[in-house]
Amino acid sequence: MKAPDEAEFTEFATSAIRRLRRTAYLMCGDWHRAEDAAQDALVKVYRRWHRIDRTQGLNGYAHKCLVTAVLDQSRRPWRRERLVDADDQATRLPDPAGTVDDRLFVVQALAALPPSQRACVVLRHYADLSLEQTADVLGISTGGVKSQTSRALTRLRELIDQTERSAS
Repeated sequence: MKAPDEAEFTEFATSAIRRLRRTAYLMCGDWHRAEDAAQDALVKVYRRWHRIDRTQGLNGYAHKCLVTAVLDQSRRPWRRERLVDADDQATRLPDPAGTVDDRLFVVQALAALPPSQRACVVLRHYADLSLEQTADVLGISTGGVKSQTSRALTRLRELIDQTERSAS
């Protein structure tokens, strides 16, 4: 890669890595996997840097690479087994003030969704992509995005209702 392209990519990667990592975390619920997926996405962007239309498609292509990386990780058999270690236990200690961390609940609720529904909700409502952009990133029709998002939001509402009933 030429020096100007290298500098341009470095600038893009620096500005995009946090956003990609947060999006991946919402899709997979694990910071380590999210970090790996964001890095994998940036590697794919780097490899195709000279071919990507930077005026329109750079963020869309990066999101497409990210979704692919997260879904590929979830398909690997060794990723399906999750060992609980001391660090995981430490992050699950009750809140000393006695309040519920809504963000943790949302991540847990998202983890209960199938990967395609989770991707639709995260890309539409967190990454703030349009219907068409989400369809392009996921490689499905806009109708598919609508139906997947609708099913996911219905399921999330059910999970919230169950949690509220069990807390009462």
